[in-house]
Order: sequence, then C-alpha cells, then structure tokens
Amino acid sequence: MATPGSGLVSAVRAALRADGDPERGRGMQAYLKTDEPCLGVRLPDVRRHVRDAAAAHPPATLAELDRSARTLWREAAAREERHAAIALTGLPMARGALELLPLYEEMITTGAWWDLVDGVQPRVRDLLLAHPAQLRPVLQGWARSPDRWLRRGAVTAQLGARQRTDTALLAEVIEVNAGDPEFFVRKAIGWALRDLAKTDPEWVRRFLAEHELSPLSRREAAKHLDR
Repeated sequence: MATPGSGLVSAVRAALRADGDPERGRGMQAYLKTDEPCLGVRLPDVRRHVRDAAAAHPPATLAELDRSARTLWREAAAREERHAAIALTGLPMARGALELLPLYEEMITTGAWWDLVDGVQPRVRDLLLAHPAQLRPVLQGWARSPDRWLRRGAVTAQLGARQRTDTALLAEVIEVNAGDPEFFVRKAIGWALRDLAKTDPEWVRRFLAEHELSPLSRREAAKHLDR
C-alpha cells in the first residue's frame, strides 16, 4: 500500500531524471564544489517540475507535504532532489507555516552549503514576517550557533523584507557575527546590508559608520550606496 505523498515524491524524481543533462550536471557539480551528483536540471525547471507534480498529486495536509519534503531531502540521490524538497515548501499551503521550522533548520544544518542554505532563506523570512514573536528568539539563537550555516541563515533571514525589515534584529545578528572569520558569514553580512540599502540607505550608512566590519562585509554592503 502506497504511503501518503509517495506519488508526489515519485513524480518529482521521475520528472527530474527525465529532464537531466549529464554534461550540464557535471558542470553544476564542479561549480558547486560538491560530491553530491547533479542531474543537470536548472533550478527554474526543478521548481516547475515540483509544481506540476504537486498539481497531479496534491498533498492532502501540511503533514503530508512535510513528509514528502523530508523524504526528498533525506533520500536525495542528486542535488536537484534537495532543491525540489525546498521548492515543495514553497507551495501555497506551506507558506508561513510555523510547523515547518524544524524542517528548515534540518535543511540548513545538513545541507551545509550556500546554494541549499540560501534556497531556504525565503521560507525563514516568510516565517519571521508571519510569526515575529516566535521567530525572533530563534534567529537570535541561530546568530550565536556554532554552526556557521545557521549563523548565515540568521543574517540573511530578512533578505527581501524591504520596509518590513526588523532593523533592531538585523543589527543584533550582524553585531554578534561582525568578527566572524568565516567567509560565508562575512559575505552574508554585506549581502544583508546591501539588500536593505535598496529601501533604507540612510540606515545602512549609519550602521556602517558606527560599526567595525570586515573589508569583505563593508565592500559588499556599500556596493550601491553611492549610485
């Protein structure tokens, strides 16, 4: 007897393999510097395949969607299956669902590389916007985690929040990581500030004037301030 969600998982896997390009896959694997095989399916196409599979095999409940995403993630034989798991959590029924926070944390800590961690970022942002009281302490904890990818996730969590950015939270998660030697955290600090500069350049200018940051963070943050 098929378990709930197995049809969706099978459909996603079949679509990804049918659309694979081995030569492109080798190039993707080299670019990502990963030992995980890549099928050679572009990310927009991964998302399209997930939408099509979900339309044909719609999850009946959020729990079923969670289970399907975990199966794709944990049993992934190719990188694209992990990106498909992330894409599955972007379906309308999953947006802003606090119940998926443990899954997102698992994806960040076990994905442990920039493409996967950054793929989860919009989900964390949506949770923060929908549930600020619950997410604020979570991100404060991530910012102080020994796991560099959780620290990166805390810093980048508000990318795209624009006028809804919690600047006090952003300042805090950056300040506790300002001296972090990790490249991916320093880069994230600059990225987060650069993104906010699109809507609040004066806040970013003040922050840069008042804080010591790594040259990488400062350079990334200031990229568009003088334009």
